[in-house]
Amino acid sequence: MALTRLDCTKCDRTYAPGVVLNLCTACNAPLFARYDLERAARTLRPEALATRERSMWRYHEVMPVEDPAQWLTLGEGWTPLLPTPRLGARMGMKRVWVKDESGNPTGSFKARGLSAAVTMAKVLGAKAVCLPSAGNAGSALGAYAARGGLEAHVFVPKDIASLFLMETRAYGAHVETVDGLITDAGRICAGLAKEHGWYECATLKEPYRVEGKKTMGYELAEQLGWTLPDVILYPTGGGTGLIGMWKAFEEMETMGLIGSKRPRMVAVQAEGCAPIVKAHAEGKPDAPMWPGATTHAHGLRVPKALGDFLILRAVKESGGTAVAVTEAEIIQGVKDISAAEGLFVAPEGGACVAALRKLQAAGQVTPDESVVVFNTGTGFKYVENMAPLW
Repeated sequence: MALTRLDCTKCDRTYAPGVVLNLCTACNAPLFARYDLERAARTLRPEALATRERSMWRYHEVMPVEDPAQWLTLGEGWTPLLPTPRLGARMGMKRVWVKDESGNPTGSFKARGLSAAVTMAKVLGAKAVCLPSAGNAGSALGAYAARGGLEAHVFVPKDIASLFLMETRAYGAHVETVDGLITDAGRICAGLAKEHGWYECATLKEPYRVEGKKTMGYELAEQLGWTLPDVILYPTGGGTGLIGMWKAFEEMETMGLIGSKRPRMVAVQAEGCAPIVKAHAEGKPDAPMWPGATTHAHGLRVPKALGDFLILRAVKESGGTAVAVTEAEIIQGVKDISAAEGLFVAPEGGACVAALRKLQAAGQVTPDESVVVFNTGTGFKYVENMAPLW
């Protein structure tokens, strides 16, 4: 097994794998899974990947569970990287792609992280899993818990769209609505997890969800012929995907799959909830709680991210930036890419389209640069959210 240890992302504490751990016991920071990359590099080669299944588990040497018999999978990953020439032309850009996560099981990128997290929960002997959610994470948890025969508990803000509630309950999950935001749901979830012994799958509160998300970085490199784009725009609530991709790039370089060049990472947020944007502008290493968080892009409505310091670190180290967009710009972004390319994206994806337009107008991206915009889910699940502004 390539998994060798768990490292704290803040202090120098390390842990042996194979036991249930959430945060670092010394400083309460997230933990990262570390691998024997020298061993992994012997078989994780471009020529070997050519014959493997088209799912995120194709990179099993750098995943926490290598045995296919133990994977809880619904075919997540290997989503298309689509050229968007008409959208790019309208912005004066020559090379713009969309990494479209809408085709994942349960309709969003959350399938990646929850496939990995719930797989590891079952391997570690858990009988029940839980998390707070703005919608997509809850439905993904429910689906993978059902796949593995585990009990699922999901805590969501009371204003969540009814489709998410219906879908999550259809998987057999227990769903509780909470007055307040995802942070309030998280506090209730954490308390009940401790009381009942549930395995908590909240963003970065266990080491393995980020491992599923990092596969977006591996796929991106492989789909671009083992190169990376100049710029990546990523919708950032909890930021697990951005953090995971930054981790993946380091792993790939160590294994000799890519060079040292990195994309400029752009964290995209809504003006009504932009703690990362504010902290980045002020040069702070972490972000304070954002008061009165509001946006129709509920995946971006995260007033305090546990991994804020990791997001900000990746943005700074990459020479990237953080951009906030208005609600009207988010909806216009959805309309722009839909009309130009036939992609009905989630509002979070629309936010990235709007952010790219802002960066281009400000001269922060040039016409010849290669840019990847992440669409994290299908727009069909957000009809209730988007309708008031449409």
